[in-house]
Amino acid sequence: MKKILAVLTIASALLLTGCSQTNEAASVGGFKITQTQLQGSIDAVMAERSKVDITQMQLESGDALNRGQLRFKILMHTFDEIAKELKIEVTTSQVESKKASIIESVGGKTELPKNLVNAAIAQQDFDTYVRAIVISEAITSALGASGVAEEEIATKLGQLLSAKAKQLGVKINPRYGVWDDVAGDVVATNVTGDAVKPSAK
Repeated sequence: MKKILAVLTIASALLLTGCSQTNEAASVGGFKITQTQLQGSIDAVMAERSKVDITQMQLESGDALNRGQLRFKILMHTFDEIAKELKIEVTTSQVESKKASIIESVGGKTELPKNLVNAAIAQQDFDTYVRAIVISEAITSALGASGVAEEEIATKLGQLLSAKAKQLGVKINPRYGVWDDVAGDVVATNVTGDAVKPSAK
């Protein structure tokens, strides 16, 4: 009897933890984000903070940082999927040109590390971020050309991202939280495993 109970206990634990027993942090359709990849970005962000003055910055840490980095990776892939669907081609020259423009706008290469730290973007993820900007600008241009009012474009872009992520199917390792289809975000869970909801006022 004790052996049977022990087996059932182990089986229950595996069912409850699910993909937390694997190296998978999240999946977006067939695209996998491993815990190793996620931790690499988190470690890079933390290492880069030690190289700049962060006294005036409000930075995420702990679980919030983990969720933020996972959200970043999910949304970057979602932008790529939207680009495929809309047949938006992003060239290396476009990325390099946009990168140069961003670097100039923040005050040059010496100021870039500080700005990336403030935005919680690892140096190693900068090109991915720039690529997403190029895609978002192409989508923004298309929305404007289709008659969407300028003040509504940002909202439409957010809705497009959320809808695409929902269509692809986002699954989150429980250790990081759950995916909120409406907000298009990784949100924390409470001890019962439910998503944390804002308190009513």
